[in-house]
Order: sequence, then structure tokens, then C-alpha cells
Amino acid sequence: MPTMNRRAFAASGSAALLASFVSPAWAAYPDKPVKLVVPWAAGGSTDAIARAMAQRMSQTIGSPVIVDNRPGAAGMIGTDAVAKAAPDGYTLAIVELPHAIAPAVTAKLPYDLLRDFTPVTMIGTSALVFFAGMGDDSKDFKTFLKTAAAAAAKGSPPAIAHSGAGTVSHLAGELLASRTKIPFNMVPYRGSAPALTDVAAGTVAGHFATLASGSSLLGANRIRPLLVTSAQRVNLPGLQNVPALAENGLRGLEIDQWWALVAPATTPLDVIEKLRREAIAALEHPSVKERLSVLGVQMKGSTPAELRAFLRSEAERWQKAAHEIGLQPQ
Repeated sequence: MPTMNRRAFAASGSAALLASFVSPAWAAYPDKPVKLVVPWAAGGSTDAIARAMAQRMSQTIGSPVIVDNRPGAAGMIGTDAVAKAAPDGYTLAIVELPHAIAPAVTAKLPYDLLRDFTPVTMIGTSALVFFAGMGDDSKDFKTFLKTAAAAAAKGSPPAIAHSGAGTVSHLAGELLASRTKIPFNMVPYRGSAPALTDVAAGTVAGHFATLASGSSLLGANRIRPLLVTSAQRVNLPGLQNVPALAENGLRGLEIDQWWALVAPATTPLDVIEKLRREAIAALEHPSVKERLSVLGVQMKGSTPAELRAFLRSEAERWQKAAHEIGLQPQ
């Protein structure tokens, strides 16, 4: 056999051998149901996003995509289960802003967001809204701050509700207090629903929440949106005329709730790419956009590399934020 032919034969043989190890394992993916873990109870924003995506992806990916709610331990139970799942593309998770905050406020996490997961794609973002009651002292955010400062000077700072220590609403409230020098009284609740109910009743002065959490009370004209925690105003029903942070001199406090799709670490890259394409196609489908429009979610796909960089920057940001307000991991 001539030298060139032997080389060609060897090269083709090596390629065939490599293909025998790589291609057959994933050629038929997926050939069984794909599980999408939501680490929270059914009925919330994350659950709604997951179900809208799963329904559409089930129609296009070739196998059912099943939402699996695994709540508990502030989202750690479900997330840890995915971190420890087989890296075969059949177990996925939706992670979100609280997952980036957790390392800054939780002493012993059973997983590492950057080490134990392979990013697939960003799903979307939603600015937080500061909701207040309907009193005259809450006509706009500047009036709210002026009234709060006056009350604090008399020894009675107003109360801001939050959804528990270490949650985004807690850190947002503490950061607001730090930047405005107003010592708000931070009051914990078991979630945004009861917190906003007390905002409407005048029991507490305000609460940071997503538009989805406040939509029913906002629609009933029982609470008032004073501020969106984004760099610019948000073009969504009920928020078009609500000022952004910069308009109130609060640069550097931009906070977006966000959602992202991840898989266990070392999931094959060809599987990740297929999941990324299918997830983004689902997010761009009109039926999914319509279902999620009421949540105020801005759809936003990404590459795995972009998502990894984003997750890293968010983790670093919230470590600094926790340090600024003196919050220690518990």
C-alpha cells in the first residue's frame, strides 16, 4: 500500500473508531422523556415559565418534556437533585436569581452553581417593582423617600416587607436603606403574596416584587408601582409611566429577576446545543410569548458561554452586595 494511501486509511479508520464512541450514544437523543426540574412549588412564575416551555418543546424535540416540581430548602432540594443527576440531557433545571444570591447568604450549599452545572441558555429577565400603598405619601418614589426620611428622623422609620432573610426582596430593601441612608424597618414575610396584601392594607410601607406577584392587586388599584429596578423604564402594561432607578438618583441598584436553563456538569456539548436550540425556539414561539406576557418576562436567549459569564458575574455581584449590608452566611 502506498504511503499516502496508508495514511488516508489510518485517518479514516481513526475517524470511524472515534465516531463509534461518540455518535451512537447521542444520535437518537432524546429517546425518552426529558425532566425539567423546578425547585419551587407549582403555581409561581418559575413554574409558569417551565410549563410554557415544556409544552412547546414537547412538540418539537421528539420526546415529552415533563415539569417536575421539587420544592424545599429555599430551592436547594430540587437544584441539588439535578446537580447529582446523570449528565445525559434527560434531567434539566431552571435556576434563577436566588441561586446566585444563595452562596452569599447560605453557609453550606450542597452544590456549586458554576462547577456542578453546564449552562444551556438564558430564558428571560424581569425587573423588580417597588410597590407601595395608595396613600398620598406614596404618589411617587421621591415623595415616598422624603416621607420615610422624615419619619425616620422622628424615630419611626417605615417598614419594608421582604420574603425572608437572604431573598432578593430582602437584599433590595437593605441596599435601598444603605444607599438612601434611611434605616427602614425590614419585616420578613412568607412570600410576596402576604407581603403585598399588607402593603395594600397599609400595614407596611412597601415591598420589592415582580410584576407577576403584584398584578392582581395592581389591577384592583390597591397598590401603586413607584419604581422599577432597571436602568430604563419598562414597556409593560401598568408600568409604562413608572420611573426607573436612574430617574431617582439610584444608579447601581439595578436588579433583574432572571431565569436560566442548566444541565448537570459534563453533559455532552452536542446535547447542550440541541437543548439550547429547542429552548430558544420555544421561547420565540407566539404561544409561549402570549402565556408569559402577563408575567412581565422579557425573553432573552443566550449561548452557554454567555450564560456562564453571566452566572459568574451575578454570583460576584451578590457577594459584594451581602458584604455591603453586613449580611453573613447562615
